[in-house]
Amino acid sequence: MTSTTRVVVIGGGMAAARLAGQLSAAGAAVDLTVVGEEPYAPYNRVLLAEVLAGRYGPEVTALPLPPAARWLRGVRAVRLDRAGRQVLCDDGSSVPYDTLVLATGANPVLPPLRGLSGGGPPGAAPGGRELPRGVHPFRTLSDCRALMAEALPGTRAVVVGGGLLGVSAARALAGRGVRTVLAHQGEHLMEGRLDARASALLRDHLEGLGVEVHTECRVRGLETRTGGTGGRAVRAVELADGYRLEAEVAVLACGVRPRTGLARAAGLEVREGIVVDDGLRTSDPRIHAVGDCAEHRGTVYGLAGAAQDQADALARVLLGADGAAYAGTRALTRLTLAPPAGGPGRTLDLAAFGETVPRPEDDVVRLADATRGLYRKVVVRGGRLAGGILLGDLGAVGTLARTWEDDEPLPSAPLLHLITDDGGL
Repeated sequence: MTSTTRVVVIGGGMAAARLAGQLSAAGAAVDLTVVGEEPYAPYNRVLLAEVLAGRYGPEVTALPLPPAARWLRGVRAVRLDRAGRQVLCDDGSSVPYDTLVLATGANPVLPPLRGLSGGGPPGAAPGGRELPRGVHPFRTLSDCRALMAEALPGTRAVVVGGGLLGVSAARALAGRGVRTVLAHQGEHLMEGRLDARASALLRDHLEGLGVEVHTECRVRGLETRTGGTGGRAVRAVELADGYRLEAEVAVLACGVRPRTGLARAAGLEVREGIVVDDGLRTSDPRIHAVGDCAEHRGTVYGLAGAAQDQADALARVLLGADGAAYAGTRALTRLTLAPPAGGPGRTLDLAAFGETVPRPEDDVVRLADATRGLYRKVVVRGGRLAGGILLGDLGAVGTLARTWEDDEPLPSAPLLHLITDDGGL
């Protein structure tokens, strides 16, 4: 790159902030513009559950803003002019580029529930769907602020979805004194990451925090009423078996979908996400993609760690570093479920990585201690760690995670030694 190279990033989230920071730290002489749809400076989305729980203020989530970057807040990119190398925005402006980076992130999935869409003018919901009052996804700082305003002590709330985000939201709401129900369609919570035994411990912990958990239940629709201002407000969540969960607040934590509309409309290759190569280039070599919108070697990660890895790799690519490439991320899921500040109960730490469902030829080592609320499981394949689950005391997680991330051969010590307090390595 040269001092006249114009780099434009669409998306003002964590991946964009990381990329801008890396280019700035390297002293890159580049004209950098970030077009961000949200009205806020970049923030750490991972901390939103802690903000909702009241453990941190929103200001704690703020990420450093490189002074060299021109940051356009509250501006939405609406079209890419690849021939003219311009980004056209909703305020009528256009931003020229030499190199374009798509860091558009992902939208929360809004399930096809009866009563969800009002049929009125488009609201703030992704996809232009107006949501009843009290119904929120949990993806952005705006979502978090709206929930904080409505989730008052004694309020009845239903969280739909028992994945990582739903579990985090339910714990946070319960910590605010909200009467919280978690409704999950699957057989057990976080089934994509945890086995049944670990999930049972997680469920016990949530119930100890005051969360009422329902699994193997499908949400059919929302029951609404007309509010005093004429708009609709949620009053209950209806399950497929006819059971009715009263609610003034409903949180939709049903997963996310990569935001690929701009790329698709511009003729770039899109599958589940925007397809990129090891240089994080799209089918147009002048355009790159990173973060939750990108699909690399058939994988859309949807995780903050992978977004940061991709931003770091792209910075090296743009700076022309020797051998710069992105080979993928071995992502670890980590979650801390703490009781309300000053309240009863204990903290539950959870970590999961790799393939936690063993193949027939794999070795599996488990250690469970009900008294200490501890559960550890590792899957060993061909003398290497294939995956693992750890709940409770996570003294071994650092060593195990590093061994898995580096794909190192395991020592010849007994396998049980892997899940002792020091990780056995």
